[in-house]
Amino acid sequence: MSKVLSAVAWPYANGPRHLGHVAGFAVPSDVFSRYMRMAGHDVLMVSGSDEHGTPILVLADQQGVSARELVDKNHAIIAHELADLGCSYDLYTRTTTSNHYAVAQELFTQVWKNGYMVEQTTRGAISPSTGRTLPDRYIEGTCPICSYPEARGDQCDNCGNQLDPTDLIDPRSKIDGETPEFIETQHFFLDLPALADALREWLEGREASGTWRPNVIKFSLNILEEIRPRAMTRDIDWGIPVPLDGWRDQPTKRLYVWFDAVVGYLSASVEWARRLGEPERWREWWNDPEAVSYYFMGKDNITFHSQIWPAELLGYAGRGDKGGEPGTFGELNLPTEVVSSEYLTMEGKQFSTSRGYVIYIRDVLERYGPDAIRYFICAAGPENADANFTWAEFVQRNNSELVAGWGNLVNRTAAMVAKNFGEVPQPGSLEPVDEAVRAKVLAAFETVGGLLARQRVKAAVAEAMRTVGEVNKYVTDTEPFKLKGDDQRERLATVLHTLVQCVSDLNTILSPFLPHSANAVHAAIGGSGQFMPMPVVQEVSGLDDDADRSYPVVTGEYTGTPAWASRPVDVGAVVVKPTPIFTKLDESVVEEELARLEQG
Repeated sequence: MSKVLSAVAWPYANGPRHLGHVAGFAVPSDVFSRYMRMAGHDVLMVSGSDEHGTPILVLADQQGVSARELVDKNHAIIAHELADLGCSYDLYTRTTTSNHYAVAQELFTQVWKNGYMVEQTTRGAISPSTGRTLPDRYIEGTCPICSYPEARGDQCDNCGNQLDPTDLIDPRSKIDGETPEFIETQHFFLDLPALADALREWLEGREASGTWRPNVIKFSLNILEEIRPRAMTRDIDWGIPVPLDGWRDQPTKRLYVWFDAVVGYLSASVEWARRLGEPERWREWWNDPEAVSYYFMGKDNITFHSQIWPAELLGYAGRGDKGGEPGTFGELNLPTEVVSSEYLTMEGKQFSTSRGYVIYIRDVLERYGPDAIRYFICAAGPENADANFTWAEFVQRNNSELVAGWGNLVNRTAAMVAKNFGEVPQPGSLEPVDEAVRAKVLAAFETVGGLLARQRVKAAVAEAMRTVGEVNKYVTDTEPFKLKGDDQRERLATVLHTLVQCVSDLNTILSPFLPHSANAVHAAIGGSGQFMPMPVVQEVSGLDDDADRSYPVVTGEYTGTPAWASRPVDVGAVVVKPTPIFTKLDESVVEEELARLEQG
């Protein structure tokens, strides 16, 4: 059994999540985490709401509320969305906690003590009309390297190179189109060049492992070519104070949101252990060199997880050119794998909240339920190439695969058992056709499990559904609905028992993808109790000087997760006439949803 850290990207608390967001980080990480628990590993799945940075201040101003009020509202919305989607976090928390502040400040301080956080005078961008600092990502212009016209102030998405806002040709504010004004300001920079050799050694080791997705490892090695120091503080009054004398009390100097956001994986693990009453338990996932860690995100965040976060960890441990020693957290594990998805578009266009070209996950959950959208993301999502969501394909996959394929197999199995026996029957001797279908289903445990262990969700769900097709073919071949009369009753019992066993095993195999319906299928074939544990939202109090503050977190008790293995069905378990587990969608859904998009 391995200790597995499932580190899930922190959604930015600027509003509800849309489909493109959850396709990149939420569903793939949950499928992987659920499978790894079923395979017997000790999984710690953590994340939370990323709540600092200038974009929060800009949005709060627009809405006439404080930054705190805005993130309180949005954190609660996002937490409930992710819980309803079935994301099985051990802890989904937030970055505006005293615990997170303390962990982030400890990392910053030790990186500074080790010499990898250096003070420099730089030119910062401000808005001429408001005087407020403009974050790098809120400035765009033409890339000086590849001439891409929409490069951001921190990197060019076209060529992948790290940039500063001052590098851009014809820079402009994404907020109001103004040309930024650049002023001199003091900041701390993470000395990436002093950590470059250690970063390269680590990345080349990961490349040699052959487990990283090619696009991720290639991009990560490429950005080492032009590596340079990167600012880790900002001129802003919303964020974590810089924990050094002369800086701590400056009201407009804070840690860069991307310094503190990635620290969240560690701080959430610490918070989880503290809430468990075992405050050092997090170390099992972070200090044990045998533990493994998988970081899930969209491709726009690769830089921060394959360069910035590892550099912070290396600097904290004193493993760069300047030496040094670890702080109180000890030597922390570097990522085993950075699992990045590509982009999801909708009807051929990019999601755009500002233009109303978006489908919010809450609307999908309420209209179609969580497993229909989970299935689409698993089967057709942007796992290793950009993907396009269309309502026509969503309806088609729901109806032809979930309803006509898996749902039909479950329903007719339960219906025939209920009609003919009212309980799971005792089988007679198996014939070759029965043994063959059982062997195919049992083989799927190894095939699908092997794919999920390597985060190949799309191939895994395809293999699971191919096996569903094999069992549906078994029904066609054996024709149990024609087995009538006392002389054929034992054969009928054998076929139906085989079917129930196959459905039970397929339900186990499909449960990481479809956890909600897994519980319904389990009940339909005579199972009792909850089959797949589900997350819950709990209201908790802060742990330190924010103890008088309460906020929701997502958590859960997952020790009852079933094993990734076949288990014999219970002969005699009562089976009643089923109700459909999946809902067939009318073709009119396509036109209705397209009309909603047009309305914005």
